[in-house]
Amino acid sequence: MSVFFSTPVKPGLGERLGSLSRIVELGPGRLDAKLLAEAGQLLLRAGDRLKLSSDHTVVALAGGTGSGKSSLFNAVSGLELSPTGVRRPTTARTHACVWGLEGAGPLLDWLQVQWRHRFARASALDKGESQLHGLILLDLPDHDSIRALTDSEADRLIGLADLVVWVLDPQKYADASTHRQYVTELAGHDAVTVFALNQTDRLTPEELAELIIDLNDLLRREGVQSPTVVATSAVSGRGIDSLKGVISEAVSKRRAAIQRLEADVDRIDRRLAQSMPVGASLAAPTSVDAARRVGLTDALCDAAGVPAVGEAMENTYVERSDSWIGWPFARWAARLRPDPLKHLRLGDLREEIRGLTDGAVSAQPAEVDNAVQALSDGLTIGMHETWRGAVQHAARSRTGQLPKALSEELSEVTPRLDRVPAWWRVLKVWQYLLVLAFVASVVWAGTALVYGVFSVGRPPSGLSLFGDASTLPWVALMMAAVLGLGALSGVAARNFVSLGAARERDGIEREMRRRVGAIAESMVVEPVERELARHHDFFVALKGLSG
Repeated sequence: MSVFFSTPVKPGLGERLGSLSRIVELGPGRLDAKLLAEAGQLLLRAGDRLKLSSDHTVVALAGGTGSGKSSLFNAVSGLELSPTGVRRPTTARTHACVWGLEGAGPLLDWLQVQWRHRFARASALDKGESQLHGLILLDLPDHDSIRALTDSEADRLIGLADLVVWVLDPQKYADASTHRQYVTELAGHDAVTVFALNQTDRLTPEELAELIIDLNDLLRREGVQSPTVVATSAVSGRGIDSLKGVISEAVSKRRAAIQRLEADVDRIDRRLAQSMPVGASLAAPTSVDAARRVGLTDALCDAAGVPAVGEAMENTYVERSDSWIGWPFARWAARLRPDPLKHLRLGDLREEIRGLTDGAVSAQPAEVDNAVQALSDGLTIGMHETWRGAVQHAARSRTGQLPKALSEELSEVTPRLDRVPAWWRVLKVWQYLLVLAFVASVVWAGTALVYGVFSVGRPPSGLSLFGDASTLPWVALMMAAVLGLGALSGVAARNFVSLGAARERDGIEREMRRRVGAIAESMVVEPVERELARHHDFFVALKGLSG
């Protein structure tokens, strides 16, 4: 909401209205809706008033039925403009008397004063009253009449006038409804509020003095620190010049409109300060620091089981490699040993380990929720309860989607553990070639024993070499070499797989952390930082409003 100025204003008022505009922009959902609406109305009123004539001061005569308000209006204007007495016991519509009509039209239109109730002081009648030039004097409808129950014109103009003169009846000057509904709301508006104790011709000097003292005490108790009280009588003319003097001073300074807006801003400021004191709120963080970002990422990684997935991937990958690159004789011998898992009845665990091969990762919603809650709790220490709830709501705004997002994102990174690298297949072929070589060596050694050592017979033609007992040392050496080479290649391959699995685990965990951090940034940190920035801007504006 923007406010435009066409007239010089008190230094600081423009900035304060700008701060109030920012508060209205940032306040929905954080401030009381009624207070927020009043602040918005004040901004509209200020914008409208400051665009209109700065050479005119709007002074409203307000009062209840029988206070003599219209008679006082006629006495100040010097003309019979507003009907009084038997002809019109109450003022039904606002009457306006203008000293210096030029430029006043748009202002009167804004005030919604009907054309037939607008009057201008002719220059011939203004002799000796040049100090009132620029005055727009309003005689408002009676605020306590039956008509006022359905017509809020008096209340509306009391809110729009630059200066309000409350005309009080000596018999009803302490009327509770008037003071409760209007006077207490004007606390802080001393500079733009005047109290005219009217019809004093009915009082003795002693009674008048006592009433003035009592009225001043009553007004001070209600928050009017420096009340301006003028005793008047439209009948005797008493106090009319004094009232004119108070009004002319306001008119000549051309400051009443600004003072009224300042008082209205002060009133809103006090209510805002009571509703949401600045306190230590400006010391609250405006962003999520690096340490908390890392902490959130760590917690979400734990919730998604990133370390466990990395470790399981590494271990499972290494174990699975044995069926491809392990020395077959060692693997066959291991099968003859009893399996301790069978006695522990860990069939379900086997299934879980087997499930790792499908590359799926799942995040635990409860742990995700705890991680987000811990972040918001750490950031909102010392915040006003309303803003603490807003930050927590922002942090949790997408927690319902977060576990699924983490699971889907990390599942894309997790490699399938049932994959078989090409070099495993090559090594397996090599291992079985060695097995075949060993078997061939055994056959050779057996043949040499049968034919060469035990002389069972003569080997077939062309195979005499295999029946030669002198080859047995060489065959034994070849068998030992094959077994050693096979075992060595199996151990070397396993070490190579372990190193590769460890490197791959580190790389995958880094990538998982990066993706978890990116998800945390977009789904948690960014909403939280927007709310933190809103919180900071709100309290900066609130401080700027207070000056």
